[in-house]
Amino acid sequence: MPMNTHLPVRNAWVDADGIRVFYREAGEPTNPTLLLLHGFGASSHQFRELIPLLADKFHLVAPDLPGFGFTDVPAERDYRYTFDALGQTLVHFVDALGLERYALYVFDYGAPAGLRLALAAPERVTGLISQNGNAYLEGLGDAWEPVRAYWGQPTAAHRQVVNDAVLNLEGIRWQYLHGVTDPEQVAPETYYLATLLMERPGNKDIQLDLFLDYASNLTRYPDFQAFFRQTQLPTLVIWGKHDPFFIPPGAAAYQRDNPNAVVELLDSGHFALETHVAHIAKRIREVIGGETA
Repeated sequence: MPMNTHLPVRNAWVDADGIRVFYREAGEPTNPTLLLLHGFGASSHQFRELIPLLADKFHLVAPDLPGFGFTDVPAERDYRYTFDALGQTLVHFVDALGLERYALYVFDYGAPAGLRLALAAPERVTGLISQNGNAYLEGLGDAWEPVRAYWGQPTAAHRQVVNDAVLNLEGIRWQYLHGVTDPEQVAPETYYLATLLMERPGNKDIQLDLFLDYASNLTRYPDFQAFFRQTQLPTLVIWGKHDPFFIPPGAAAYQRDNPNAVVELLDSGHFALETHVAHIAKRIREVIGGETA
């Protein structure tokens, strides 16, 4: 697999859904498009090492979701931070860039947001990579318990528990390092940058609203699973098996609806790209890009 670090990455903004969406882009637009969707505690920055490894094969586009990274949501937009809204913003984003066909790479929050995009225009989706991107009840690990309590009783006290557990440097660093055999492989700027951006005025309330709304994704799982069954897309499910949030049964479940899905567990945690980026790139080239091993 070639190392394509010489291919430039474009950092840009586009107006979509009343929002100034930041995105990273690389590769020739004539190549198959791969839309990279990040999760919580991250942004498109999480794909910084993956993009150069695929830029000769794919046209790569990695947006920052509203509330994350460098995407700017004007106050007058009065944006409501729900997963339905994130999915709708992605619909506007791909239209603003003129993306008519794309494979999806979904991770964490990027899964329910990206799968809403897929349901809105299933004919546009050419393939799926799920890296710890859950779509099954059995994929939810014990780390969700404080959030489940918040779902059941969305009180100020439960909201504060989630805030104190997750929305700080200690909590975000734990997500990056938990289950990683060699923590020195994880660049510290990842969790420091995520924490810094989390400290923007009003952003913690945005994140707490999204944690509360995550319960809505569970009701959409049957729709996502029907999409898998009906489309039978080329699918790579590649999972850090020590992820405390999205556990291995959630990876295995993809084969229930798409028996041809390739499922692979990695000796890593939630942010598997930090430790296995070269291997994940290789498997994308093989499973989605059609290259021989």
